[in-house]
Amino acid sequence: MFEQILNYEIYNGQTVGDYLSLEFLAGIAGSILGALILLIVGMMISGWVGRRIRAISARYKSLDDTLFNFLANIARYAILAFTILIILNTFGIQTTSIVAVIGAAGLAIGLALQGTLSNVAAGVMIILFRPFKNGDFVEVSGKMGTVKDISLNFTELADLSNVQVIVPNSQVWGNIITNFSTNQTRRAEWTFGVGYGANLKTAEEVIRKTILSDPRALKEPEPFIQVNNLGDFSVDFLVRVWVKSSDFFQFQADMKRQVKEALDEAGVDIPFPTRTLLNAAE
Repeated sequence: MFEQILNYEIYNGQTVGDYLSLEFLAGIAGSILGALILLIVGMMISGWVGRRIRAISARYKSLDDTLFNFLANIARYAILAFTILIILNTFGIQTTSIVAVIGAAGLAIGLALQGTLSNVAAGVMIILFRPFKNGDFVEVSGKMGTVKDISLNFTELADLSNVQVIVPNSQVWGNIITNFSTNQTRRAEWTFGVGYGANLKTAEEVIRKTILSDPRALKEPEPFIQVNNLGDFSVDFLVRVWVKSSDFFQFQADMKRQVKEALDEAGVDIPFPTRTLLNAAE
């Protein structure tokens, strides 16, 4: 009975006994050992290549870390995929048919995950064209904040209250992107109104001295301070001063109060709308 089992033909003239022979088992063990060695070597090479690509970004500060992290991951996974194909070949598996099956499965999955894939495609475009990078202060899809992370699926922001905001990449790439950190300088702008009876020369000198005495105000390009409008209740000065982008928000807020206090101290009238109510009985 045992001999009949050993002589039972399984495939292409091969019997059970052939598959249980020491020679066959040794060959299987050798193939498994070789596959493990190939897998370890492939993982080591992929990790080394990924680290080398990331090191290029670390060596040159002008290069974008996000882009090189993306390239490092692509290279790592490509090497691992190539290693797996080699391992399958060592076991006599036809990889061409596997690739065809994976392609067909990928098409079906792609149709089912169109929204997710659109985020991935947009993420690739963001990483390649770099409209912003980590640490930039931006406004995307109506959300304003500091960029904390850019992945293939989403962009992470920290808003002005340091609340995490996750924006899908398809909504980022498909909308207007405002990057407040790209340029080193920005132009702050205010409108200050004084009364019609005020001395305009004195008011202009007070405004100019108050703003330009602050070290955050840049002397070049030259500030713009002129009467811009004759309103219903006031004569309006339009003031434009260049400042470093990192100082913009705080500087703009500080000057509103400081100019108001300086005008009050100089005795310059700052008007406000008034309304006279008539008594109906009269």
